[in-house]
Amino acid sequence: MTSFAELGVPTALSSALTEQGITAPFPIQTATLPDSLAGRDVLGRGRTGSGKTLAFALPLVARTAAAGKGKVARRPRALVLAPTRELATQIDATIAPLAKVLGLNTTVIFGGVSQGRQVSALNGGVDIVVACPGRLEDLMKQKLISLEDVQITVLDEADHMADLGFLPVVKRILDQTPPRGQRLLFSATLDKGVDQLVKRYLSNPVEHSVDSAESPVSAMTHHLFEVRDADAKKAVVHHLASGTGRRVLFMRTKHQAKKLAKQLTMDGIPAVDLHGNLAQAARERNLEAFSSGSVRVLVATDIAARGIHVDDIELVVHVDPPAEHKAYLHRSGRTARAGSGGDVVTVILPEQRGDVRQLTRAAKITATPRPVNAGDATLTKLVGEQAEPVRYIAPPVTQQSSGGGGGGRRGSGRGNGSSRQASAAAGTGSSSGGQRRQQPAAAGASAGAPSGQRRRRGGSGRGGSGGGSGASSSGGPRVVYSRG
Repeated sequence: MTSFAELGVPTALSSALTEQGITAPFPIQTATLPDSLAGRDVLGRGRTGSGKTLAFALPLVARTAAAGKGKVARRPRALVLAPTRELATQIDATIAPLAKVLGLNTTVIFGGVSQGRQVSALNGGVDIVVACPGRLEDLMKQKLISLEDVQITVLDEADHMADLGFLPVVKRILDQTPPRGQRLLFSATLDKGVDQLVKRYLSNPVEHSVDSAESPVSAMTHHLFEVRDADAKKAVVHHLASGTGRRVLFMRTKHQAKKLAKQLTMDGIPAVDLHGNLAQAARERNLEAFSSGSVRVLVATDIAARGIHVDDIELVVHVDPPAEHKAYLHRSGRTARAGSGGDVVTVILPEQRGDVRQLTRAAKITATPRPVNAGDATLTKLVGEQAEPVRYIAPPVTQQSSGGGGGGRRGSGRGNGSSRQASAAAGTGSSSGGQRRQQPAAAGASAGAPSGQRRRRGGSGRGGSGGGSGASSSGGPRVVYSRG
């Protein structure tokens, strides 16, 4: 079996990987590392979860350190472009420990937050920048960062950047990097203009293809569950969410993702949501709660299909089937990662049968639809051991002067909704970890809950940021959950 050292990875970095429990390279790493470490431009094609982050992180760090130049304010020497904030954060979580071993530092640049801290980091001198294209271009226009010293540029999930409309921005950014610098591009497919990036910016690239997005993972089992109506669907989804391991439930809209996470939590299944309406702090809090295992259910829109890398996700549920087969494959790729197995369920209403049939045919999925109801043996076998429900306990209602809202009442869950979920997150601990990870989970705030929940008018709940105290204005008790 080939080792990282045999592929040319510096001893200090291979030792650091060993300390993390990473001893054997994945196929994409074995294929690309000799060329990328030698300074060649590389085009890596592989599905998400195939180990691409380390495939570019190791040469990025090794070659930047070998260049031996000191830090210069606002002039990084290596750049990684990623399509989403979550992915950028998690890429940095993989690169930063390796960079530290060789005396380098990193920073992350993305929108949705104040740029002050990012600018301060750049002013102090940064070796490696991991960035989302939009905010990076904003800083470039303000002349707060220069890419003239960048010698290694990585484009990760290039096809997803194309899906999000970032390719014009990416081209403008790449035009500002030295044309003779090394470039590594990783993508599941080469459509939607990604091939143009390859032709224009990569010089005589070496192409390596491992596990393309069009080929389903053999360790992934697909299930098509038909339900008779919306009520039956809700019951089936709740059953699927009730296991003890990590699971991701995909919805089409931000509103429905938020609503389902709230419903599950109120029904004793602590869940957090992830979608575009959340503030960055709430995104990080919710993803950290899910990554750490303090919350076992993540309800997401397609932002998470390519935006998170969390190991040990045992089940993906397409609560709302996606519109096209690539989205199905990317969503499904949240499970069966790093060599592990996983299950993928699509819940189908009668009117969706035709669309799902076309979807699975295009995705090359062979699974026979079967009718199910909540409590069926089929679901019970798939879900396995069900987690003990976490019961919501409403605090006593306190009398308030006129104009005061019912901040402490259970009501419809407004005002203190995020605090209730945070308490639920603290009350459960169902991490299914224990397996070796190739990509460490992103570091973030302590386990928390969805933000952006509406405040009750006149009430005291400070649920807007997802981190409210959960107490009523008159000093009532915190909203809590308990087992049973």
